[in-house]
Amino acid sequence: MGAARGQEAAPGTGEVVQGMAKAGDGVRVAYQVAGGGPALILLAGQANSHHWWDGVREDFEATRTTITIDYRGTGDSDKPRDAYSTEIFAGDVVAVLDDLGVDRADVYGTSMGGRVAQWLAARHADRVDALVLGCTSPGGAHGFERGADVRKALGQLDQRAARRALLELMYTPGWLANHPGPYQTLGDPRMPPFARKGHLLASDRHDAWAVLPDITARTLVLHGGNDRFNPTANAELVAGRIPGAVAHIIPGTRHAYFEEFRAVAGPLVVEFLG
Repeated sequence: MGAARGQEAAPGTGEVVQGMAKAGDGVRVAYQVAGGGPALILLAGQANSHHWWDGVREDFEATRTTITIDYRGTGDSDKPRDAYSTEIFAGDVVAVLDDLGVDRADVYGTSMGGRVAQWLAARHADRVDALVLGCTSPGGAHGFERGADVRKALGQLDQRAARRALLELMYTPGWLANHPGPYQTLGDPRMPPFARKGHLLASDRHDAWAVLPDITARTLVLHGGNDRFNPTANAELVAGRIPGAVAHIIPGTRHAYFEEFRAVAGPLVVEFLG
């Protein structure tokens, strides 16, 4: 990757170095660096900050310099009232790489982060080595949408019931019974409502179908076998659209496979990245 201009943390120390990049439109984007070795960008899901990767990024830090970001609208990044799209988020990732002095990096994006990673790999191919797309979709008319029952459950006026529905889409009953929280995948509580809406629209409007064949990075597509939040059928769809991509379905897992089944998913990613 080339040195990250002094931003690389010491391997195995757990130290996280904070930084702030400036996007092309002047928005400040916060990022976090930990570990040591070649750069690995970790991209979180919709309306989530870098905390999405808490308890997971550590699996890669023995051999990788992990770089997370707070999407605009989340965490310590600026929260503009407009300019939210998966393509814009990809541009923000490039700004972070530039600020760190990293020419190329491996990229692992899950959920909406996988959508952002699609644009990053397609539009900025010279910055991406290996690519891992987790529990994601090409979006648009070609993507498999979640069922009406799922949309109804998430749209309940009873916020407690809606939150429970989201948890059950993320994790298996066994996991929920033994892990009472806090859960880092349910959204950044610091987000203002307008930013949360901006993220929702960015994810809903994502459509990278036309550019997926432009991706030249070695690509692994991971997905939970029981994912109803983002239907599992999207994995083969995405993999079939990217030249040379390979899909791997992890049986018995839901949307947050990367956390609940990290003992399976982490080694798969490490092995693929080499």
